[in-house]
Amino acid sequence: MRDYIDGLTFKDMMINAAAGLESQKQAINELNVFPVPDGDTGTNMCLTLNAAAAELGKTEQRSLGKAAETAASALLRGARGNSGVILSLLFRGFARSLKGKEKAGAAELAEAMSDGVSAAYKAVMKPAEGTILTVSRLAAEKAKALASEKSNIEEVLQASIAAAKEALANTVNLNPVLKKAGVIDAGGKGYLVILEAFLSALRGEKAVPPSVSEASDSKADFADFSAGDIIFAYCTEFIVKRENKKNPRRLDSFLSGLGDSLVVVDDDEIIKVHVHTNSPGVVLTEALTYGSLITVKIENMREQHSETVSAMQEEDGVAAPEKKYGMVVVCAGAGMEAVFRDLGADRTVSGGQTMNPSTDDILRQINRTPAEVVFVFPNNKNIIMAAEQCAGLTEKKVIVVPTLTMPQGIAAMLEFESSLDEASLISKMEAACARVKTVQVTYAARDSEYDGHSIREGDYLALLDGRLIAIDRDSGAILGAVAEALSSIPHEFVTVFYGSDVSEKQAEEAVSTLGEKLPDAEITLISGGQPVYYYIISAE
Repeated sequence: MRDYIDGLTFKDMMINAAAGLESQKQAINELNVFPVPDGDTGTNMCLTLNAAAAELGKTEQRSLGKAAETAASALLRGARGNSGVILSLLFRGFARSLKGKEKAGAAELAEAMSDGVSAAYKAVMKPAEGTILTVSRLAAEKAKALASEKSNIEEVLQASIAAAKEALANTVNLNPVLKKAGVIDAGGKGYLVILEAFLSALRGEKAVPPSVSEASDSKADFADFSAGDIIFAYCTEFIVKRENKKNPRRLDSFLSGLGDSLVVVDDDEIIKVHVHTNSPGVVLTEALTYGSLITVKIENMREQHSETVSAMQEEDGVAAPEKKYGMVVVCAGAGMEAVFRDLGADRTVSGGQTMNPSTDDILRQINRTPAEVVFVFPNNKNIIMAAEQCAGLTEKKVIVVPTLTMPQGIAAMLEFESSLDEASLISKMEAACARVKTVQVTYAARDSEYDGHSIREGDYLALLDGRLIAIDRDSGAILGAVAEALSSIPHEFVTVFYGSDVSEKQAEEAVSTLGEKLPDAEITLISGGQPVYYYIISAE
């Protein structure tokens, strides 16, 4: 039984932990739905820990403090993804606690684990429970409590692992996203694997692949999440040299308004940043005011999510029919997706203007729908043909309802009655679409000509059923023009879906503007979360 560890022992523990993560990398990836459902936590934790294992492999450092410092520095520079950066923070605090120590006993090891947790909580801008933070905190608390009574490191670490397992099992109850998916936290699982590998190394054992029973954690169904759920699309990470005297905390403040999952870590030489944002260019431009960039990594998490879903669906095959009719909807925005699911959509496909899904994207969702006949609502004229191509590629009967906008899709689905025959359903749905007028308010990304109008980059544009009705540099004027156009056509109900770039307050002001000129209309405001369009407005 071991009463202390030194630098060489710590090196063996870290190398064993890297091997343990590698063996369970895919299983961890399949749990990764938080903070975004992009399925890469196992990969990121693996790459992060491998950086430390590789650096430690070059040394024979007997001092635990120096070995831990070497690992922490390598982890910081090699950290990948949200989970990797948090992992580096756990070891950063761990190393600081052990600074100057040749070896450590159970109490010192437990204290170092606790200091690592404190460092992580302090650096993460918005700590979330039901994550690796929770698991590491409860594991450290158990280690400290037992270390006050026991001097044996293996015994203390084993108790810490038991606490981590209990905490991990409870993450599904603490985090709403995990609860929706019915899975435990991926980062917390990775941390448990590290602790177990540490204990194996202390016992002179190698990390081994999990047994079938150990590997049977539930997998997340990534298709239950839409790319539209990912509000900030780009995982942006970089290391910048500290060449100027600007306080890194100012960078915290600047970046907090541009995204989420923000972590800023600094030492005497560098600043390491992880953030999810829609404006990576703005982020990097600001970073350059602190010094030159050493490394940069930008990943499109919406694309990662789509690729993960596609890979899982290829394994799934064609769902057996459980009912006569099913519905597949193409839409963009978490709010819009929620509306369609509430109306009975079996599956959604992320897409719309500027991001048209392929025939294959739509076909996968048709095949996953447990119905004999699948109605498809493309909700965009440019997607209708891709949807129609699916008819000859599946054993299911595919009926494409040629909806041109998301409001038309909503109106059509409101007419759905499972007791009707196909012809009656199609007739009712098409009639519902004809009653809907759709206004879309967007902006010009570049100078262009449209319908004989000269458009400048940055102009606000309003289109009524695809026809340009207003151009202006002022958003208020555009909404006034929209209200004027709607007042000239029959309407009883007006629904305003506001997009991802519009605040709730701005949306309420827009409704007020519309209400002044449409006093007889019943106006409903819904957060659509759609990209591209500031507002999608339906009138019936």
